[in-house]
This record gives sequence, structure tokens and C-alpha cells, in this order.
Amino acid sequence: MGSRQAPGTGPGGVTLRPRRVLRVAWVGAVATAVLFVVVAVVLRNSTTGVYFRFADQVAMVLLGLLIAAGVLLLARPRVRADAAGIEVRNILVTRYVPWELVRGVSFPDGSSWARLDLPDDEYLSILAIQAVDGRYAVDGIRAVRALYAAARGRNPEPPDRA
Repeated sequence: MGSRQAPGTGPGGVTLRPRRVLRVAWVGAVATAVLFVVVAVVLRNSTTGVYFRFADQVAMVLLGLLIAAGVLLLARPRVRADAAGIEVRNILVTRYVPWELVRGVSFPDGSSWARLDLPDDEYLSILAIQAVDGRYAVDGIRAVRALYAAARGRNPEPPDRA
């Protein structure tokens, strides 16, 4: 059994992650964790008429960490592509698609992220290439389209098209 190198890690490959969502997710996760720690500390010293025990404080901190981990799932998307195919990791699922199965790489008008057009009118969202990233998203979609075009034996699209 031969081992295959991860897509996008070799020469000519591309690896992309969202930029703005990555920053927002980390800031949100840290803020959530800090907020729950502060609330856990303040709960013991408040005069609300309810007695909070140490176990309640620990539970509050753990709850904050779980919520922060959920927020960090938004930072997970990544796309890796090379001459053989493309690996799309979205929030929960990672899927590898060889270029032979891809019918197109598109970024529909008004869409928040790019997508791979697949056979039978199906598509796979690429959350790693998001419209809010502006120029970075344009460069990313062009790089993925160039790899797709090269794999399909066509010339890449002209540089003025995104």
C-alpha cells in the first residue's frame, strides 16, 4: 500500500485558511473563557442569596471552556490542493476530491464562500475561501482554479476574472 502525500504540501500545491474568521474566532474564544472564569470567581463572593460552592465554580469554568472550544470550530476550515485533487476541511468534515470529479470551482455572486461544483448538481462549500477576506480570497480562488485548470489540461482563467 503506497502512502500519498497530503494535498497542498508538495511543490505547486496551495493551502488556504480563512483570515478574518480565524481572528474573530480566537478573540471570541478567549473572551468567552475569560468571561466564564470571571463569573465563576465573582459568583462565590456575590450576595445574591444563593450559595455557590467550589464545584459550581469549576463547572462554570468548564462550561466556558466548552463554549470557547465550540467557537474555535469556526477557525477549523482549510483547503489544500495540488495537481491530483483538493482536500476541503470545513467545520466538522474533511473531504478529499480528485480533480476528475470536479466540474468547476466557483464563487457565486452574493455567496459568502467558494464552492466546488460536483456531478449531479451537487456542490461542496469551501469555507476556507470567504468573501470577507477580500483580496486574499480572490488570490486563493485563482490559485485553486489554476490547479484545477492545469489538472484538466486547460489554460487557467485570465487574471481579471475572480
